[in-house]
Amino acid sequence: MATATPPTVVLIPFCVSGHLTSILEVGKRMLRSGGTDRAVSLTVLLAQLPAAQRAPDLDDAIRREAEDAESAGYDVRFHCLPAEKLPEFRGGEDFISRFMQQHASHAREAIAGLESPVAAVVLDFFCTTLLDVTRELGLPGYVYFTSAASMLALMLRLPALDREVAVDFEEMEGAVDLPGLPPVPAALLPAPMMKKDHNYTWLVYHGDRFLEAAGIIVNTVAELEPGVLEAIADGRCVPGRRVPAIYTVGPVMSSLKPPPEKPHECVQWLDAQPRASVVLLCFGSMGSFAPPQVLEIASGLERSGHRFLWVLRGRPPAHSAYPTDANVEELLPEGFLERTKERGLVWSKWAPQKEILAHRAVGGFVTHCGWNSTLEALWHGVPLVPWPLYAEQHLNAFELVAVMGVAVAMEVDRKRDNFVEVAELERAVRCLMDDGSELGRKAREKTTEAKAACRNAVEEDGSSYMALQKLTKQMAYPRGYENF
Repeated sequence: MATATPPTVVLIPFCVSGHLTSILEVGKRMLRSGGTDRAVSLTVLLAQLPAAQRAPDLDDAIRREAEDAESAGYDVRFHCLPAEKLPEFRGGEDFISRFMQQHASHAREAIAGLESPVAAVVLDFFCTTLLDVTRELGLPGYVYFTSAASMLALMLRLPALDREVAVDFEEMEGAVDLPGLPPVPAALLPAPMMKKDHNYTWLVYHGDRFLEAAGIIVNTVAELEPGVLEAIADGRCVPGRRVPAIYTVGPVMSSLKPPPEKPHECVQWLDAQPRASVVLLCFGSMGSFAPPQVLEIASGLERSGHRFLWVLRGRPPAHSAYPTDANVEELLPEGFLERTKERGLVWSKWAPQKEILAHRAVGGFVTHCGWNSTLEALWHGVPLVPWPLYAEQHLNAFELVAVMGVAVAMEVDRKRDNFVEVAELERAVRCLMDDGSELGRKAREKTTEAKAACRNAVEEDGSSYMALQKLTKQMAYPRGYENF
């Protein structure tokens, strides 16, 4: 029987910028994909963190997303779930997972009360406890995975790996067998996996529950990670068990807006620099360094002789994970700014990373290897020096160097809070940026190939375009609405 109300796809993100904006962008791409002639809307359920735990710009980001959707004519509705008291927790993954679990009854009530028929529910990968809700409501539940396919393979493999390795991974010598990748040194596993504590237990739990999903949507490009994606699809990560359909829809990035009438100060500075001459140092929304490390970075950049744009942030205040604006005069060595003023810019506040990476003057990127930042760099053809800090970034760094070849390795001392010595930073920057560097040349060549792969993937008939078309059709014709 036909219904006058078009179906809606419900998105349930974890409300931090890197997760929220990414899942929303996938939803908006579905609306404009042309994968179906049926009208489909988006309903976004927001489990909002208290103000003290929210990123400073999150409320503005939600408001901008709502305004952009409305101006583009997309049917996107935001629904705030009732506030919950913060759970007791012991670590980041424990907090996120418990916080989202607390909202299960609110999510169930909100979904059941929607006027539109629900085509599907898409959950952030930290929200697999809510697969119980989709099952109770008889709805297909999809998992949206914001990280690389290598991390997905590791999480799928983790329940079995947990049984195979009796000790904490930080005590394990040698490497971990991860299908589709070279042996991964145990010392490079994601931070929450190194010790078998509450955070680790949640990752095992989520990895196991991924298999219950109707499909897993991954923010990657099939051509960037062919080996590991083939291993996942073949069931080599979970022998003997059914693997959900995998949809590679990346790179998922917010579209670059038209440049403002007055370009950002960082962009204005880049305008005066030669092509591909500047190395960018930027470490994500939570990246900051203690004063001794800041001094090492300053000395390394000065000794390298290369032009640089360094986004330097201050340490987070108490009870916050987010950096403050840096007091540059206090942190930097005496005379550093004067000595480097002809070839360097130190920026102490938020910087428009996507606009900077898109600039012709940027020729390299020292990065924390967050997956969103990595994809932005590859999209713009900027080779990398990985400086992983937290989460799955050490695994990303390993893959970027050992598998994709788009990065020049740098020695990061994980046992000293990811410390990098001045001489090592100088060496890595020189290897990446010097015209005569063979390592840099190879990284640039591979990055050019990766740029083409990313851009081809989202073109009509590209791998990500076709995956999104398939996903949209799958969701737009849920059981019970075939005759819509």
